[in-house]
Amino acid sequence: MRPSFQQSRDCLPMDFDDVNAFIGLLYMAGLLRSHHLHTSEFWSSDGTAPEFFAAVMSQMRFYTLLRAIRFDDSNSRKNRAELDNLAPIHDIFERFVHQCSACYTVGIYKTIDEMLEYFRGRCRFRQYIANKAARYGIKIYSLADARTYYTYNMDIYAGRQPDGQYKLPNDASSVVKRLILPIDKSGRNKEQWTIISPRCPWRMISTQITTDLSRVKGRPLYSSMWAYGKGSNNCILTSYVPRKNKNVILLSSYHNDDAIDGDTKDVFKPELITFYNSTKGGVDVVDRLKSEYSATRKSNRWPFTVFCTLLNIATINSQIIYRDNTRIIMRRRSYISDLQHTVPPFTKKSLYASSKYTITPKDS
Repeated sequence: MRPSFQQSRDCLPMDFDDVNAFIGLLYMAGLLRSHHLHTSEFWSSDGTAPEFFAAVMSQMRFYTLLRAIRFDDSNSRKNRAELDNLAPIHDIFERFVHQCSACYTVGIYKTIDEMLEYFRGRCRFRQYIANKAARYGIKIYSLADARTYYTYNMDIYAGRQPDGQYKLPNDASSVVKRLILPIDKSGRNKEQWTIISPRCPWRMISTQITTDLSRVKGRPLYSSMWAYGKGSNNCILTSYVPRKNKNVILLSSYHNDDAIDGDTKDVFKPELITFYNSTKGGVDVVDRLKSEYSATRKSNRWPFTVFCTLLNIATINSQIIYRDNTRIIMRRRSYISDLQHTVPPFTKKSLYASSKYTITPKDS
């Protein structure tokens, strides 16, 4: 990139302070809810720009880092890309997920669902999901704690991978097994919904039972029907009619009776359904928290979009760990603002460097 710059100082080598400062500015843009503004808006000289950005680095320096940042070794990328569609981001993604799993112990209730990170650029595994706000983007399967909303494990949908070690099945049951691998056989409960649903138990249920439970014609409002597994098939299937000609069918291996939730009063909702409703939204809450103060910037490079997603999840997870360790409850905005402490060392360095130069006006 250096030959394309007129000033050599605009393309200096990147060091650790540069990375800290760059990430700090991404967080600050998200904190101001201005992450999609043009970069020139943050360095505007008309008095409307925050002073923080100009104090940390120049607009050209930020723009250069935004263009140049990569997440793998470019010398070996071509060989790795022949075996892995995620080659440009795979290493840092796996390291991040490993740290998320190693630094926290999730509770007994977790949610598995998919996130869609908005991206309209070129990507061989870009997905379209009609019921997501982004519609188009990169699909990431996520396992999150249903109570604290800590993201514990993730898996990027990479489409059809080339033959090799990274070629893995993408069916629902395989994805679920990969996500729960760190906590398998630990006695925890997993809420799996949308396209993620356990298929194996359904094979043990007769067609006649599922047909009877799915039939809604003639059934009273707020009525429930139940089917119970036998032997090793320790599961329960319920069908509930919340409104006319509409039923909800749920399968659970956690419940073992047909108890009705007394708090639902006249609607006679089964406890199985109220329990499901209370634990199903773990990943959706993470999505909402990410969007509130998002560090994501518009980009035509999908690895950078994934990287910004990791930055957003890092603020959520780190705040949960901080809260559990210190018992201090902070607003999310205040916590992200405190993350700017990663920037001051570079701010002082920048101000010191700029003080060594004097600007001499041109002769009029």
